[in-house]
Amino acid sequence: MKNKIQQVQTWTITPGERTFRSDMLVAEEPLEIRLAFGSGQGRKRFSVAVTMRTPGDDEDLAIGFLFTEGIIAGRDAVIATRWLDEHVLLVELHPDVYVDEERLVRHFFTSSSCGICGKASLEAVRTITSFYPIAGSPVVSPDFILQLPGLMSKQQETFASTGGLHATVLFDLAGNLLYLREDVGRHNAMDKVIGAALRAGHPLPFRENLVMVSGRAGFELIQKASMAGVPILAAVGAPSGLAVALAEASNMSLIGFLREKRFNIYSSPERIA
Repeated sequence: MKNKIQQVQTWTITPGERTFRSDMLVAEEPLEIRLAFGSGQGRKRFSVAVTMRTPGDDEDLAIGFLFTEGIIAGRDAVIATRWLDEHVLLVELHPDVYVDEERLVRHFFTSSSCGICGKASLEAVRTITSFYPIAGSPVVSPDFILQLPGLMSKQQETFASTGGLHATVLFDLAGNLLYLREDVGRHNAMDKVIGAALRAGHPLPFRENLVMVSGRAGFELIQKASMAGVPILAAVGAPSGLAVALAEASNMSLIGFLREKRFNIYSSPERIA
């Protein structure tokens, strides 16, 4: 596995002084995810996506991405993953897994820059989301929520070295940190966590879990979490208006500005006792 951290030389400027020193930066490299599907002579390969990511946990990223985009329904759809070269990962699907080829050709709607927004985006999510949280369940205390940033920061090893990564964490309802993944892209970190859980056999949907993200809560993070049936998503930063609308439509409790012993609840507040 490639190193997540790169060492560079830098000049640090302060009033009246310039210092030459080494600095640690997060690595960023492209990953192409290719899909093999179909059976017999009709088996095909398709390039699904190219993403700039922090190297590491790439199989988690690929499986999580395919799941949160609605291309596969779970880990059982995948036979194997293998590298075609250092930047191209092939995901082999079972021959009997149906793949909507027309949908693969179209742009995905999860990016805020894809040109699809507002009501169209919400409707697109509803057409493929398989799981919705149960109303009013689970219920957690404010103290439970307030402890999460500290639990996450203790495990963010790469962030501590570089300060340049986003993190996503999957907790259980006892406050145990189950999976933490870091990436230069916040959406990649979410896909890595979901993919890691799926590859480990974590049961779907994630109704007895909570997800926390280290930055803001954008639309794409709510969409990906809703695909797994996550009932509560907490973010250190602010949500977007469309993220709140999707959380409400998905019956998800969305928490923002979780820091300094306070937080805001933007949807489904009944889960916070």
